[in-house]
Amino acid sequence: MSDHERESGFTRGDLARTTGGNIETIRYYEKTGLLPNPPRTSAGYRIYSDAHATRLRFILRARELGFSLEDIRGLLGLEDGAAPTCTEVKDRTERHLVDVRAKIVDLKRIEAVLTETAAKCSGGAAPACPILETLAQG
Repeated sequence: MSDHERESGFTRGDLARTTGGNIETIRYYEKTGLLPNPPRTSAGYRIYSDAHATRLRFILRARELGFSLEDIRGLLGLEDGAAPTCTEVKDRTERHLVDVRAKIVDLKRIEAVLTETAAKCSGGAAPACPILETLAQG
């Protein structure tokens, strides 16, 4: 049995499978400091702990909810080295919610324009396309 097999914990591939992330994402989060570098075995293998998996799940879920990496850094308390207070977390979340609502408004506007534009097109084989004409007009 190799040194790698004797150590308890996750390999990077195991961590990816366990959390639903992928190997490149894990590397990136390590490089940016969101995910701490794991200890290595004497053979040089990275071994991730349950704490790494928990933190990675947090990061992945926050990204799914649209938080920026800087917001996640703040939520994790990495900006100033101190754990954020509930008030700080709420403030970040409320600022993010304002951004999300603005994006929803933009998306609804885009949907209306696309719906209107698509309705102008018969979908036939005509050489002129109203959709392309609308897009060209800016």
